[in-house]
Amino acid sequence: MSDEPLLAEDEDPAALEARIEVGGVRLDKALAGAFPTLSRARLQALLVEGAVTRDGQTVTGGSAKALPGLYAVTMPPVAPAQPQPEAIPLTVLHEDADLIVIDKPAGMAAHPAPGSETGTLVNALLAHCGDSLSGIGGVARPGIVHRLDKDTSGVMVAAKTDRAHAGLSALFAAHDIERTYIALTRGAPSPVKARIETQIGRSTSDRKKMAVLKSGGRNAITDYVVQTTYGEPARAGGAPLAARVACTLHTGRTHQIRVHLASKGAPILGDPVYGSGSPAAPVRAAITEARLDRQALHAAVLGFVHPATGETLRFETSPPTDMLALEALLSCL
Repeated sequence: MSDEPLLAEDEDPAALEARIEVGGVRLDKALAGAFPTLSRARLQALLVEGAVTRDGQTVTGGSAKALPGLYAVTMPPVAPAQPQPEAIPLTVLHEDADLIVIDKPAGMAAHPAPGSETGTLVNALLAHCGDSLSGIGGVARPGIVHRLDKDTSGVMVAAKTDRAHAGLSALFAAHDIERTYIALTRGAPSPVKARIETQIGRSTSDRKKMAVLKSGGRNAITDYVVQTTYGEPARAGGAPLAARVACTLHTGRTHQIRVHLASKGAPILGDPVYGSGSPAAPVRAAITEARLDRQALHAAVLGFVHPATGETLRFETSPPTDMLALEALLSCL
């Protein structure tokens, strides 16, 4: 899950690392030798921008003598090309002059990014909404005020006017939004109903993943309730093999629900990143039969006050076919 307001986005740009064992030469020259894919002129510009560190400390003077240490160069993200309209069918739940609410299918990225340059919600919205969407919220992600992971299905809202974009962004920033997700998990979190409140940030062991941190990171709050359990062993007090869990967000950190449920020992079924450990054999068989090839996570409810009219809006959709098929199979365990 990545339902985080874009004004609070915390994606890291790419970083390169190299160790300089012997100092004494000009820093820009030493860096050019350590990072052969970057020109000396490019490195000089990155030094001025404060994008180079030695042992975690920023260095800026290219003409200074290099000192031995571990150097890291943070590469700014490549400016994305302007997305183009694509005639992609959308399941529209609500649309008016200011905003549009859709039921996003799994497999559709919210906006263009490396590896998903086309076929995104932005491409579809540009075709559906026409010129009314152009430039709202920025050229790269027009209209988008929050995100769902590419393989998470469910309800999303996008802005069609600047006032709607500003109003919705403020609601998400203040967490003044009703958001409930349905997850199918390996085992079940315990107790059956609780609040998870942690700090979430980049994993110190894998920068591509998020993790619960003891210090640093950002506050993350998820309320959950186990709605159904599946496949309890015959022995008294045995743990279930899987569960359907409803999660209500009070913050919207990157991958928040996925990280929080995994931290409770109940990762989301099918999650390729946080689903550590293998489900029981009957659950694996059910996943295969249901043809679930993603994390079993669906954004079921989205409620908010319309930023232009003041009307309270609430939208709810059922999980898509793959999750429904998996639930049906799990109920037979």
